[in-house]
Amino acid sequence: METTAVQSAALAGSVVHDMSIWGLFMQADIIVKAVMIGLVLASFWCWAIIFEKIMRMRRLRRQASQFEESFWSGGSLDDLFDRIGSRPVDPMSSVFSSAMREWRRSTSRGGKDSDQHHSLSERIDRVMQITLNRELEQLERYMTFLASVGSTAPFIGLFGTVWGIMNSFAAIAVSKNTSLAVVAPGIAEALFATALGLVAAIPAVVAYNKLSTDINRYAGRLEAFAGEFGTILSRQNEDEA
Repeated sequence: METTAVQSAALAGSVVHDMSIWGLFMQADIIVKAVMIGLVLASFWCWAIIFEKIMRMRRLRRQASQFEESFWSGGSLDDLFDRIGSRPVDPMSSVFSSAMREWRRSTSRGGKDSDQHHSLSERIDRVMQITLNRELEQLERYMTFLASVGSTAPFIGLFGTVWGIMNSFAAIAVSKNTSLAVVAPGIAEALFATALGLVAAIPAVVAYNKLSTDINRYAGRLEAFAGEFGTILSRQNEDEA
């Protein structure tokens, strides 16, 4: 830090500082540069997650609507299960397939007493809940990263700002010159780190709140379907008893 301060003091009077974004980065201290690079990389990764989540949620909502249309059309559940196969394309189809798979496996063994029917209903509900939790876990992947960037990026940028301002004050102490020509470039570089922290944090926070709401709403839709489908299978189970 002392070497940087001495160099800043010695060159303050003769060097014209580049105040562009690239110039601020190139003239910054190595620590401030590291902070800037980390924030830029975090920002790019956040935007990649945001776009992927937005597109995925749109696709899942469309697929869920298509599946619900087929499910409530009045056709045979067995035909729908055979058509979907063992590789469902969306979480709602996965919940349906897991329940139908357990239903077929259990009914093929026979047995009509009430205890077995009650046990079957419990197993179907448990299988659907496990499948639902697994699908939601995949859907919530990387959401923690968005939350972490949103909460820590401003402080990381602030660290770079504090470090840069320390260098500027060190330059004042060495040169014994309080002119803005000495301290302004260092302060500008330091404040640029704070700006990058906000650029990374603000979209991450907004996107996290929006995506969390969308995921919770979708999770409620899946839970409602699982409850309705479990009721249908339980009623059919009782009719066969």
